[in-house]
Amino acid sequence: MDNREFKLRLEKRTKAFAIAVVRFCIYLRKLNLPEALIIQLLKAGTAIGSNYREANRAESKSDFIHKIGIVEKEASETEYWLEVIDESHILDKHASDQLIPLIKESKELLSLFTSISKTSKKR
Repeated sequence: MDNREFKLRLEKRTKAFAIAVVRFCIYLRKLNLPEALIIQLLKAGTAIGSNYREANRAESKSDFIHKIGIVEKEASETEYWLEVIDESHILDKHASDQLIPLIKESKELLSLFTSISKTSKKR
């Protein structure tokens, strides 16, 4: 897979993750979870894809490195909020079942963007 194809696939993957986070947050509202918690997760979880897309359209290498750093931070924050929700033990069975793959994907995305960030800084 060439670099262009990798970027396109990762853009699609981060968009799919954002959509899953949106749907999860809609369900969390039905459970009357604290609104601040839902908003934080929603902002961070959807920012991964939008910022990655922006990074792919960076004007320079330094701009790309800066923007990919933002993506990495948003991925880390998303993982944090998902862990807080998980460790609070406040979800019903349906929400818990939705949460498990979100945590897995957030960890994978964080790992990917950490690697991309480190590699980009070395070049």
